[in-house]
Formats: sequence, structure tokens, C-alpha cells
Amino acid sequence: MPPKPCQPGPKDSLLQCFIKRNRSTQTYYLYLGLTNSLSDGGKFLLAARKCRRPTCTDYIISLLAEDFSKGTNTYAGRLRSNFLGTKFTVFDGQSPQAGAKMGKSRSSRLANLRQVSPSSNYPMAHISYELNMLGSRGPRRMQCNMNTIPATSIAPGGLDPTTQAELNPYQSTPTSFLSKSASMENSVSDQKNGGLVLINKAPRWHEQLQCWCLNFHGRVTIASVKNFQLVASPENGPAGPEHEKIILQFGKVGKDLFTMDYRYPISVFQAFAICLSSFETRIACE
Repeated sequence: MPPKPCQPGPKDSLLQCFIKRNRSTQTYYLYLGLTNSLSDGGKFLLAARKCRRPTCTDYIISLLAEDFSKGTNTYAGRLRSNFLGTKFTVFDGQSPQAGAKMGKSRSSRLANLRQVSPSSNYPMAHISYELNMLGSRGPRRMQCNMNTIPATSIAPGGLDPTTQAELNPYQSTPTSFLSKSASMENSVSDQKNGGLVLINKAPRWHEQLQCWCLNFHGRVTIASVKNFQLVASPENGPAGPEHEKIILQFGKVGKDLFTMDYRYPISVFQAFAICLSSFETRIACE
């Protein structure tokens, strides 16, 4: 069964997906890999279309492959960049309480899950890119402040966001996580507020290849500045085994084909939105 857009990924392993890019229509399609082969077609999950605006760029994310209307129940959310494409905000099309309030019947619960409108968008994550960590040949510094995921979710015995919403249905996300004025530069502040911060894993220098490398275990085959692996930041305390686990990895395997593997505590919608940010041109980061 394919994952639901807001459902956290599995805890024990990475869920393997892939993204197909259509350059002519500026559209991106996300599929769940059904086998180890990327030629199997996969199971469609989400789609996104790039919309350039005078001061920013929007990626409209939809539950259907060809419907990108924001006022319908197929609208999942959007990713918005600044003018330079160095900072991004992920907006969820579902209100914070829509998925948490328990209706009297299954039909009313489904109705709550489907109540979407442009005004109900709220920022659920902030993504920022900085100058290359290791000079012009090295990867870009990447940071994701996950406003709606507590940092304790990755600790042993920590509650995932879905469980916390069930325990406190009328405030499924702490108010401090949803502040529109949250800084994308200050990860320490976010972590003090309890939010999970993801950072890209530092690569290692390969003497034979004479380049910086990350081990994607065969899931990435083409070198690209877009490739990345994200882990939880340990800045709020000592690093533990939970900070070594890859939470999201993304990389190039063809001209317009990319792999996307993610795990708990992020959802497929969050993972897809983060990966979409890597497609945007960054004048200050190349």
C-alpha cells in the first residue's frame, strides 16, 4: 500500500522512491519503487509543477498527476523559494488541526482531511542553502528546519508527530513551531523550541577518484551538486546513533531521473518538497 502524504515513513529502513522530471512542462512526478529496478514504472504518489513569479518561484504539489489547482481537494501544498533560490518554505495545504480532530464518523473524518483552501496554508518547514562547505568542488550547505516535527521524535522511545496529534488533537503542532517569523538561519533557536533540524551529511574525500563522495549504496550513479543526504542535527545536545541515520537522500541516476529515499519521522510530502528545492537554480550557491 502506498504511503499517505502526511504519514511518517518507516522507522527501520528507507522507503525507496524516484522522481521523473519533464523539462518541457516543468513538472515533477514522484513514484514509489515497486522493485529494485527504476524501469518498473512504480506507483504514482505526488506531482509538482514549477511556477515562476517576479520575486519568487512556487512548486505546486498535487495528489494527481495533471491537476495543479490550489482550490481543489487534490491540492497537497506548495514549496516557495526566494528570488535567489537560496531559501524555501514548505506550505501544507491542510490546516494544522484538520487531520487531528476526530469526527463522529469515518465520512466526517475524511471530510476534515479534505478541507483545503489557499488560506489554510501554513509553513511546516524552512529550507536554506549556503555557500559550498568545501570550496567550489564541494557540496552546498543545506539545512531544513522541520517546524511540525519535534526533535524528540528521533530519540529512543520518542513519539512521532502522528501519535502526538492523537494525544492532543486540538493542538497537533506546538504553536512555536508554526511561527511565520521563524528564522531559517538559526537552527539552534529552532532546536531550543523543540523542532527537528536536518543538515546534509558531510562527504569524505576519495583519494583514488580525487573528489568528495557520499555512500548512497548504489542508489545514486551520477555525480551532481543536487545530490544530498540529510541527517538530524546534534547541535542541541551530544550526538548519538540516531544522528547517524540517513533520514532523506536524493540523487541523480539519469538525465531526468532521480532517486528519493526517506524514512521516519518525515512524510513523503515533506521529503518530496525538500527534494524539489534542490532543482532550483541558486546563483549564490553554485
